[in-house]
Amino acid sequence: MSIQAINVRNQFRGKVKEIIRGDVVSELDVETPWGIVTSVITTRSIDQLELAVGSEVVALVKSTEVSIAKL
Repeated sequence: MSIQAINVRNQFRGKVKEIIRGDVVSELDVETPWGIVTSVITTRSIDQLELAVGSEVVALVKSTEVSIAKL
């Protein structure tokens, strides 16, 4: 899968630095050239995207929400 286009303007490419797993939601820290971006997403999403420390991702920021796309 590759992202062809997306309407979110605030995109930060980086690598997963840390994952703090919870039963339902987990905290994901993404290290970018501009600093750390933190996202709280479902643990199921982390498993389905096969995210791990070192995974290349794009943090998509819209208002108070940070979404994650695996590269």
